[in-house]
Amino acid sequence: MAAPLDGLSLHPARSVWIELWNGKYALGWDDHGMPVFKFRWAPGGLATRRQLRAMHMCPGGHEPYARLVWRKGKRWAWLYRLDLAKPSRTASPAQLNALDRAMRARRTCGQCHQEQTYCIPTSDGRCLDCIDAASYPYAA
Repeated sequence: MAAPLDGLSLHPARSVWIELWNGKYALGWDDHGMPVFKFRWAPGGLATRRQLRAMHMCPGGHEPYARLVWRKGKRWAWLYRLDLAKPSRTASPAQLNALDRAMRARRTCGQCHQEQTYCIPTSDGRCLDCIDAASYPYAA
């Protein structure tokens, strides 16, 4: 797989002023028509998917506007415009109940059928107490 920024020099001396959607300018690079910004160089009004999620928003079906790069271009993330982002959907009561039942099933031991305060390991299906009791049958 080719690197996402093949042939693009991220050296600060190679940066150019890029005109943004709001008429302002920011230092970055142009990669086949898509703006690329270095970490901490991204202008205001753009956010990654994780930042949108923290604001309870989503891209709303819009394509990424730019790319954010760090670690000499080895790591990158899409940047989305905040003015086009939409609020995230809220879960219905039925969905929340289904999630509660699923988490309860993940915390229930397959051997003693007791609900624990942690998720049961899927590799064994037993709680830690049952695993310890099977390992040391004469300990008690």
